[in-house]
Amino acid sequence: MKKLGVLLIAGLIVAPAFADEIDAATVEKIEAYLASIECQMDPDDIEVEDDVYDLDDVICKGGNQFDIKLDKDLKEVSRKAE
Repeated sequence: MKKLGVLLIAGLIVAPAFADEIDAATVEKIEAYLASIECQMDPDDIEVEDDVYDLDDVICKGGNQFDIKLDKDLKEVSRKAE
């Protein structure tokens, strides 16, 4: 019975991580957008926060690094140099 309780608690801790999982089609669209502006990133660094896609550690042509935020329609809403 203790093991079941531990598993249930572990499931509650891990479950929120899956709530904001990004589907493969959206990742492809984000990568296509980044390629169009001559940038790239590790898809594992894409997060969803309040209906905004937060792209961490985006590397663009010339070696500049940014954090970029895209709205739900994948339109850029902010870019912050790192």
